[in-house]
Amino acid sequence: MSIDQTDPVRIVILVTPHFNVSATTSFIDPFRVANYLTGTARFSWIVVSERGGSVPSSSGLSVDTKAIADLKGEKPDLVLVSTSWTPERHYTDLILGPLKKWARGGAVTGGLDTGAFVLAKAGLLTGKAATVHYEHIDALIEVAPDTGVSEDLFVIDDRVFTCCGGSASTDVALHFLQSYAGASVANAASRYLFHHRIRGEGHSQNPKGAEPSGHATPGAVRRAVDLMEQNLEDPLSIPDICSQLGVSQRQLSRLFGHYVRRSPVEYYRDIRLDRARGLVTQTEMKLSEIAAASGFNSQVHFSRSYKERFGLSPGSDRIEGRVPFEFRAWPMYSPGPYPKPE
Repeated sequence: MSIDQTDPVRIVILVTPHFNVSATTSFIDPFRVANYLTGTARFSWIVVSERGGSVPSSSGLSVDTKAIADLKGEKPDLVLVSTSWTPERHYTDLILGPLKKWARGGAVTGGLDTGAFVLAKAGLLTGKAATVHYEHIDALIEVAPDTGVSEDLFVIDDRVFTCCGGSASTDVALHFLQSYAGASVANAASRYLFHHRIRGEGHSQNPKGAEPSGHATPGAVRRAVDLMEQNLEDPLSIPDICSQLGVSQRQLSRLFGHYVRRSPVEYYRDIRLDRARGLVTQTEMKLSEIAAASGFNSQVHFSRSYKERFGLSPGSDRIEGRVPFEFRAWPMYSPGPYPKPE
């Protein structure tokens, strides 16, 4: 991307109800800091929504926005779509029309968290690579089959970018800041924000190795979990997993009991159901297709297991589950294999 490092840069931030305010401001902040450190107002931004007015975030904080229709004639350089749960509710002409127009006009266009779904609906991800928060990866694969989906923190493909959210929002913003203003400004902004290492493209959302708190789960458990996650649609048997790992079933059961607090069979079933719940609440796939995609040969068995885990049937969850995550009484995805404190 060839960018003049002196021209003003106009940024449009499109938010929807229950967007992640922390991830969104993490994207804006490097540009704010760049203005401060350089003593200029080169970077400017405006926050818009479909109708304008106050828009609540997932944390309960609200932001004032302009209506997207008020930006007629606007030619932004960078556009960010920040959505959260139920992105399909925002497949409207008021949103998709301007996105297509700005993209045709040469704007760099991106999606934060589930914003990739909106970009895909606008046709901006056709034949491109993209990412979303790992909770939504399976759903994006199903609804955007012509898009290459990865688990990277962020992906930039030509003039379209996608980002999983969280602190990765700062990484991708600093990447663009470097393009717009040079490495010295990007490095200064990174230091100012105490973001001491800018992660580039290709960094996974779930890197292997030590847990963030410093604990490490045994390699056999991690490798077993990897095999399970790679074989959700056609589950392996636990003896097959043990054979590939070169450990006994007794040893694997003991490790899972200590570190995961569930048996290998229970953990494997639960991550398949977690995948199913993402597809139930985030796509329009038939429930029979979801059962098969999650490794259940019987829809009766699938529905029974689903209700036992989540407290309601797949059909009911498809209706009731399409509400923002913070209002739910149960987690969509179970925790990872965190070790017990020593």
